[in-house]
Amino acid sequence: MFIKDYISKDYPAFNWSDSIEEACEFAKEFGYSHVFIKKQGVFAGALSQSFLEESPEGTLGSLEIHFERFAILEDGSILDTVKLFHIFNANVVPVIGLTEKYLGYISCDDIFNEFSKYPLFSEPGAILTIQTTSKHYSFTEIARIVESNNAKIYGCYVSAINEDNFWLTLKISSENLTSIDETFERYGYHVVHKHYNDEKEDLLKDRFGFFQKYLEF
Repeated sequence: MFIKDYISKDYPAFNWSDSIEEACEFAKEFGYSHVFIKKQGVFAGALSQSFLEESPEGTLGSLEIHFERFAILEDGSILDTVKLFHIFNANVVPVIGLTEKYLGYISCDDIFNEFSKYPLFSEPGAILTIQTTSKHYSFTEIARIVESNNAKIYGCYVSAINEDNFWLTLKISSENLTSIDETFERYGYHVVHKHYNDEKEDLLKDRFGFFQKYLEF
């Protein structure tokens, strides 16, 4: 999961003296949100393709006050890039070394392709979001509830948090889902969202449907 294993090098950083028009056309061709600028081999910043389209003719260096300073070190983790994609509304992030030399980039596609290999995304299963108080939160207990019902956790993450509550989203194998639901509720966890067919709910819906048809006769 280290950045250095995923660096692409076919999208160069532009020089300070390169033209705005050239950089903008290059970004369009690649379909990337930003171009990167270097000065004397050192990464200087980034400019969005949309901003370049609205800029007057000139050199990239003339836009220095508008440079966005975001990058990731080559020894970072790919998880660190997700926040940068969000903050800067970017689909590409520059990778630099300890001396701030531009080394290449990592794109959203690189991240999605890597994440798609993880069991959290690749394995079939059910998704549950449970809510509990901050004081009651215990991942040990949550894992025990799932595993005591002969199911497995493929992955999980904290989907929301505030001063009083935790919301935890779990990807689990599909065995004994109704029992897992009931066990969570019994231990004080509230199942707020789920993506799977609840057999008990389906049975109740079917019975209610039959009852409605009976009343119509």
